[in-house]
Amino acid sequence: MRRNYLFYAILLVVVAVVAWVISDTVSQPGVGDLSGQYEELAFERNENNTGPVVRIYLVYTPESNWEEMEVYGNFMPHTKYGITRVFFVNGRLDGKIALDLKYPHIPDEIQKICIGQYEKSPMGEVRLKRFPFEEL
Repeated sequence: MRRNYLFYAILLVVVAVVAWVISDTVSQPGVGDLSGQYEELAFERNENNTGPVVRIYLVYTPESNWEEMEVYGNFMPHTKYGITRVFFVNGRLDGKIALDLKYPHIPDEIQKICIGQYEKSPMGEVRLKRFPFEEL
């Protein structure tokens, strides 16, 4: 009889730990938890799986909340020794948008409405540049 209690106690502990791990995994913060409005308009990635991975995102946001834009960029996937760039625009765009893997990555007409550029370098350094195309 004592053996049954021990078995059920261990089973209860295992079930509790598994439930805790699952609930913790499901409740992780993400892009949907940000207070601002963000909509991914375009994405480009090189197909080089043996070298550095380059990811380019174009995201619409009507606000200029710089801290939240950096948090949004941190949620984007990043590969060690790869580059992740997120361009934020505050104007609506229609149709298919072609991004390029070569700088400046976005067409000239979109550069005029670009309000921010988030970049995560190959070594994981984060930089958010405000109005990146003003000096061009």
